Amino acid sequence: METSIFWTAATVIVLILDIWALVSVWKSTKSSGTKLGWTVLIFVLPMVGLAIWGIAGPRGVAIPPTSDEHSKG
Repeated sequence: METSIFWTAATVIVLILDIWALVSVWKSTKSSGTKLGWTVLIFVLPMVGLAIWGIAGPRGVAIPPTSDEHSKG
């Protein structure tokens, strides 16, 4: 019985986080095709898609500016 409660709670937590990720995807400034791709990934692989979105999503690793103008302090 205790194992059942654990897995139920884990499933509910993953579902809540997936819903948050989907809302975040569709509020982002990404193109519609990119949003659709993220949505499919999150639906097909819920935990993996969520983890990847958390790392590479809208606030993911940014590419620093390369021009000299931006690098002046």
